Amino acid sequence: MDGIEIARLDHLVLTVRDVEATCAFYARVLGMRSIAFGNGRRALAFGQQKINLHPIPNDVALKAAHPTPGSADLCFITEVPIDRALAHVRSCGIEILDGPSTRAGALGPISSIYFRDPDANLIEVSNYA
Repeated sequence: MDGIEIARLDHLVLTVRDVEATCAFYARVLGMRSIAFGNGRRALAFGQQKINLHPIPNDVALKAAHPTPGSADLCFITEVPIDRALAHVRSCGIEILDGPSTRAGALGPISSIYFRDPDANLIEVSNYA
């Protein structure tokens, strides 16, 4: 094949209002690990990926043209049955916006629940049947 063939996503960036609140939310609700890297920067690690966190405002040289808290729509896959994931998210005091409902995942049908993080990003947690 000519050109580039992408194997996987390594990291993405979320622009956030409060790095500590974001780390606490993603650790408590989604089981991600808060890690430090570089010159005191923070990220959320899970599986073989991470989410780098950029506070608003920030002085990061390379960033999106219009970084905005609350503009992301993310889907995370879990091996946990969706009813158990739903019960956990609710037990964290998080409002469920939708689900469980069937959606189209990258590999086929998924069962999903939807809620928002502290910056109002839309979070979808799903599993494959």
